[in-house]
Amino acid sequence: MNGSSTTDRSRDRGTNGAAASNQTPPIVGWMGVLGDPTRARILRVIERNDLTVADLCNVLQSPQSTVSRHLKVLAEDGWLRVRREGTSRHYRMARNEIDRPAQRLWALVREQIETLPNANEDDRRLERVIEERRSRSQEFFRSTAGNWDRLRGELFGERFDLAALAALLDENAVVGDLGCGTGQLAGAVAPFVERVVAVESSPEMLRAANARLASHENVDLEEGDLESLPLESGALDAAVVSLVLHHVANPARGLAESARVLRSGGRLMVIDMLPHERAEYRDQMGHLWLGFEPEQIEGWLQAAKMHRIRVLPLPPETTAKGPSLFVATAVKQD
Repeated sequence: MNGSSTTDRSRDRGTNGAAASNQTPPIVGWMGVLGDPTRARILRVIERNDLTVADLCNVLQSPQSTVSRHLKVLAEDGWLRVRREGTSRHYRMARNEIDRPAQRLWALVREQIETLPNANEDDRRLERVIEERRSRSQEFFRSTAGNWDRLRGELFGERFDLAALAALLDENAVVGDLGCGTGQLAGAVAPFVERVVAVESSPEMLRAANARLASHENVDLEEGDLESLPLESGALDAAVVSLVLHHVANPARGLAESARVLRSGGRLMVIDMLPHERAEYRDQMGHLWLGFEPEQIEGWLQAAKMHRIRVLPLPPETTAKGPSLFVATAVKQD
């Protein structure tokens, strides 16, 4: 907040201009800006909504030159901020950047402005502007509903929403990616938590994970088996075992170890295959198990002192060629 209007600064220039400016209380400048009814009306409407010059012309029923001139004064004195959106400029009141005394003065001015007849007219025209925006958005979805998934995928990719779900994790959490492979999941989680501990038994996979995760300083890579994790008990707040269990000789032992390294109340998530008949996976991909029954997973988790267990099938991806998957979640008992 500059504390004086453009007019005040011009008037103060002269022989004793610097001294006069230094002696002028900021409220004098604020009053000079807010004392104009048009500027006060502009502030009143942009305090609640981001508006363009064209929007303001419609609300105030004023020509563009008049609105632009008043916006310039308000911007120079720090009362508003401008946001560019394509070729348009959106104006909003700079609420958090205005001095508290100036906010108190504005509250008084706004209270007086709201009693004037044109305040109700401004409100009605503002609502019409907002309704037109709403109609444009609704018309877009009416015309593109059938193609919306495709359009969104083309613009933002197919998995942006799933990647963003990691932001729901506690920012202070220590998360384990147990059987991390090449580190894809660890890399997705790392930006949102305090630390990720990624464990992998294959030296070749670990090298690939190290290359992928080199830019993440909060990821620790450990070599070890799911059946004998190189972690202290209670070291993790949460852990993920994703498409690992079917490679483990003793899955029950692997889940028990995953539970051991969780703190009390820590959460475990397991993703793996439902039962299938693709025996060729044993030779082609080193699978030891052709999927798991939900009851089997639930029993192993109960034996590992886990509770609040849920085992749910995952909806298949349309382009996926492999067996159906499930996700199991559970919480470590106190």
